[in-house]
Amino acid sequence: MNENVIYEKKGDIAEIILNKPEKSNTLDLPTLNGLIQAYEQSAENEDVCVIYRAKGKHFTVGADLKYGYNLLTDDTRMEEAVRFLESWQILTRKMLAHPGIIIVGYHGWVIGGGFEHTLGCDLRIAADDTRIMLPELGAGLFFSNASTKLLPRIIGEGRAKELMLLGEEISAQRAYEIGLVNKVCKPSGLYRILKKIANTITQKGRLALKYTKSYVNENQNMDIEGVLTRESVAMITTGRSDEVKKRLERFAHR
Repeated sequence: MNENVIYEKKGDIAEIILNKPEKSNTLDLPTLNGLIQAYEQSAENEDVCVIYRAKGKHFTVGADLKYGYNLLTDDTRMEEAVRFLESWQILTRKMLAHPGIIIVGYHGWVIGGGFEHTLGCDLRIAADDTRIMLPELGAGLFFSNASTKLLPRIIGEGRAKELMLLGEEISAQRAYEIGLVNKVCKPSGLYRILKKIANTITQKGRLALKYTKSYVNENQNMDIEGVLTRESVAMITTGRSDEVKKRLERFAHR
C-alpha cells in the first residue's frame, strides 16, 4: 500500500479510502496497486463489511490521463503500460472475490475507470452532487473492470449501451432511477449513511452473507437446476452452523 490509499480496520468494518484529493483522486499504477493491496489485506483480515470512499471534492475523475499518455507513447515504459492496464482487471478480481460486503460512497465526479471499477462493489450510495460519466469512446479508448458484463447486469443492456455509447454525464438522481445506485443523500450525510448501512450488514449472519454475495455474483451464469442445488447446500450448511443455532435460540426465547 502507499499514501494514495488508506486502509483502516474498525472491528468488523474496514474503510478503504482514496487519498489524492489534490489530484481529484486520479488513478495511476501506484494508486491501483494500493487499492489491490488494500482489498487483499481486507480479505485476509476477514472484514465483514468494507466502506470504500474518497477524500476531497471528487470520488475520482478516473485514470490519470497524462500518466497514461506518457506510458503509451514511451516505448521504454511499455512493460509498465501493460501492468497499468492489467491492474484495473486485477482490482476487479480482488473486489469480486472479497468475502465481505463492499459499499462505495460516491461524491463529485466519478468518471471512466474510476466508475467502472466500483461495479465490483455490492452497494453504491451517492451524494446528490455525484456526476457519473463514461467518456472512453470519445477518446478512442475501451472500457475496463468487466464493465461490459457488470453494467448491463445491473441496469440492463439498453441503458448500459446508452451510458457507454453516448458518454453523457448522469446525475445521482438519474443513477438512482435506473438502479445504478441504491440510495441518494446529501453530501454532509454520506459518511453517516455508509456507516449505518455497514453496521446493519455486520449484524447479519457471517456465513450467510458470504453465500449471498458469492451466489448472486456467480449464479447468473448457471441454469435453474444448478442454482437450486447450490442453494440447497447453502441452506443446509448455514442451518447446521453454530451461529444460526444461537440466533434461532434468541428468537425462540423472545
